Amino acid sequence: MSSNPSVSNFYNPTFDDYRRMAQDASLSCYEKVGFPDAYRKESEPFIFEDIVAKLPSLTQKNKVILDIGPGCSRLPHMLLELCERNGHTLLLIDSEEMLALLPDKPFIHKYPGQFPRMEAFVQQYRGRVDCVLSYSVLQIAFKEGFFQQFVDTALSLLAEGGEMLLGDIPNISKRKRFFASNNGICYHQQFTGEATLPEVRFNQMEPEHLDDGTLFGLMMRARLQGFDAYLLPQDARLPFANRREDLKFTRP
Repeated sequence: MSSNPSVSNFYNPTFDDYRRMAQDASLSCYEKVGFPDAYRKESEPFIFEDIVAKLPSLTQKNKVILDIGPGCSRLPHMLLELCERNGHTLLLIDSEEMLALLPDKPFIHKYPGQFPRMEAFVQQYRGRVDCVLSYSVLQIAFKEGFFQQFVDTALSLLAEGGEMLLGDIPNISKRKRFFASNNGICYHQQFTGEATLPEVRFNQMEPEHLDDGTLFGLMMRARLQGFDAYLLPQDARLPFANRREDLKFTRP
């Protein structure tokens, strides 16, 4: 973990925290989006490979792509390069401070604000977006109390045949299962350098965390609204693959 207190104290930053971090010149591009360099600097090419594998629209041509909360690390630059090669229109939603750190090009359209509290944007693009990506963002909406509205509104933007990936979602249930296993115990001991057992408590209420029930509930909510929904594992090379998952939605 970074020794910089602006990062090390942010286990789950808010939208306003990210706005401040974007303007902090002492932070790296990875720290500005809430991660120590060690967790993202070498991993982002693998993260991007995993995203592209789950969103085939990105490798097609002339699509409308929306990234909600791209941040300013190397990851959005990879997306920009792919979209430019494939002739996509790329829509970016984030704080004005974050968007200012990304390039301006004719195929890129920036919309400063906090999704889904963007009525004009939603009305303009409802049913018109071929691909929605939002990576490490759902937990912010959950913390701030509007995650169902976030998902519902994002789904409303999808065109017929459109797809959406809500990636890198921390799941406390998956985390517990991992750290209760022999592999999880070995991982914990190697990481801490101590012969202690990780603390795992099942069958207790933890309303401050996303869990199996929350994610399955979002899947069922989407399916009842006419979308297909799937819970997907992350590539094993990703830094949080043992305790995070991705949600994939498609509009038939």
